[in-house]
Amino acid sequence: MGPGLAAAHVSLADRLFVKMRDLFQYVACFFAFFSTGFLVVATWTDCWMVNADDSLEVSTKCRGLWWECVTNAFDGIRTCDEYDSILAEHPLKLVVTRALIITADILAGFGFIILLLGLDCVKFLPDEPYIKVRICFVAGTTLLIAGAPGIIGSVWYAVDVYVERSSLVLHNIFLGIQYKFGWSCWLGMAGSLGCFLAGAVLTCCLYLFKDVGPERNYPYSRRKCYSTTAVSMAQSYVAPRTQTAKMYAVDTRV
Repeated sequence: MGPGLAAAHVSLADRLFVKMRDLFQYVACFFAFFSTGFLVVATWTDCWMVNADDSLEVSTKCRGLWWECVTNAFDGIRTCDEYDSILAEHPLKLVVTRALIITADILAGFGFIILLLGLDCVKFLPDEPYIKVRICFVAGTTLLIAGAPGIIGSVWYAVDVYVERSSLVLHNIFLGIQYKFGWSCWLGMAGSLGCFLAGAVLTCCLYLFKDVGPERNYPYSRRKCYSTTAVSMAQSYVAPRTQTAKMYAVDTRV
């Protein structure tokens, strides 16, 4: 195989790997977008706990992180009551879940915004592909960190609801209404897992292609450009002769 054909094969492989890397970026952006949306919706909805099907109730009761709502099963009228002030005393489950989910919201939002800046289709630092890859890596790390408080808060809340209901059933205590975790809790779990997935794609998969594409020779090419310019300037530079040197040159010729 000649050198030209080998270079063509290498170029084709590079283009293929760049396309795969771009595909991974867009897949991660898709997961990051919906995961951030799921976390935000879960934070500000009221169905973290919902009354179970075996409850003797004619209405649907939902409890969220900030208020509690009741929907009448006959006329569909919905009424909501907000909890007391944030400074008031609340159950530990509620306080910890609030803090963890809000932290996950903030981190996921920052990770998604950083990821948008690192996409090739976004005209941000278009001549710096090496830096854009690093931006995507930072976005992936941020999303991985965001998934941790989200999944901890959601699972903690769900487990607490399940343990509370199971303990009542175990001790044959029936209060007329029993709760199970609702769709808001499921959204929190889904959003957290999506952040983990998006972060894993950005950090692990992009790491495999970090030496592919124009940025592979980016630092070397910049150094080579600078060194070549410096050499050419040094070669073209001619030190001016002093008056004494000129006189010495005349005397030598004579």
